[in-house]
Amino acid sequence: MAGFKTLDDAGDVTGKVALVRVDLNLPMDGGRVTDDTRVRASAPTILELSRKGAKVLLLAHFGRPKGQRSSTQSLSMVIDAVQDVLGKEVMFVPEVSGPVVEQAVGILRNGDIAILENTRFWPGEEANDPEFAKSIAANGDLFVNDAFSAAHRAHATTEGLTHLLPSYAGRSMQAELEALEKALGNPEKPVAAVVGGAKVSSKLAVLKHLVGKVDHLIIGGGMANTFLAARGVDVGKSLCEHELASTCEEILDAADTSGCTVHLPYDVVVAKEFAANPPSMRICNVHEVATDEMILDVGPQAVEALADVLKTCRTLVWNGPLGAFETPPFDAATVALAKTAAALSKEGSLVSVAGGGDTVAALNHAGAAADFTYISTAGGAFLEWMEGRVLPGVAALEA
Repeated sequence: MAGFKTLDDAGDVTGKVALVRVDLNLPMDGGRVTDDTRVRASAPTILELSRKGAKVLLLAHFGRPKGQRSSTQSLSMVIDAVQDVLGKEVMFVPEVSGPVVEQAVGILRNGDIAILENTRFWPGEEANDPEFAKSIAANGDLFVNDAFSAAHRAHATTEGLTHLLPSYAGRSMQAELEALEKALGNPEKPVAAVVGGAKVSSKLAVLKHLVGKVDHLIIGGGMANTFLAARGVDVGKSLCEHELASTCEEILDAADTSGCTVHLPYDVVVAKEFAANPPSMRICNVHEVATDEMILDVGPQAVEALADVLKTCRTLVWNGPLGAFETPPFDAATVALAKTAAALSKEGSLVSVAGGGDTVAALNHAGAAADFTYISTAGGAFLEWMEGRVLPGVAALEA
């Protein structure tokens, strides 16, 4: 990854208008924000610019309004949550460019903060229309991108503005990029990757990319069933994409060629019905799964062996749970391995980077998230980065 400019390079920002791209696409329930994690992620950037005397204009999208105004997707809905996190009053501006924004800038004092309206109300945002980007840039002096989660989109407020104003990575974006560089860009070896989740089809590109980059690939979740089936294991009525057997073989062959060890479970937790603590639950060898049973988690022996693998590694990238973690007791493998990774990270022998919505939920459930080196709140952007793709919003910041 090439170098990128941070707020340290922005110089004196007193009285300057900072256009700051943040992620305010917050989960809501009946008009109330239910999780302010993304606001908290950008708070250090917003407050630093405010403290340094900039006039801070926040740019963000909310939902998928498809270029149309919609009262239920206005960013005015999240203003209370933003004010609560920042501990400061925030002005709402119902436009993103033009005289209304110009007027707001005139009213704002140095250090004041405003949220502009949902950028996706204008078709020019998702089209990355240069004229639309110019109209927004006209009211700003510098651009700060602090939304890694939107960096895989080449939109006007993630990529377009970087061509028009001096551009910098915010603190959250900076931390994300530095963590990702440590994890896969230039990692300390040996490197392990845990990839879980329901379907191989959704993570094909990730798996293909990782076998060439990591020393150990640990496959869990429903995906592991597809790999087991490809190796001739009868997985009963487990979730499985049988049509992907040849693709799994290709991935396993590629791993062999590049010296990557693929770890599939050899003991598993099965049940006849998918419910919490079902009476039919048992632990067995993968070759003993009955035709009316489904695999719902990795077994304890395999987890112990995987913990031993992590103890030999210096770097870990994690995306996706090992089992159906939302339904106990099928959370046991994810919780146990997450706790091992957290303990190794805490003692300083492992750099651990995790990302994706399910993953963050699983690590929080395991009580392990706090000790991971870095947790990315990005979903799509994190996956695309794991696929080795160039993220337009990041590439645009590179010096």
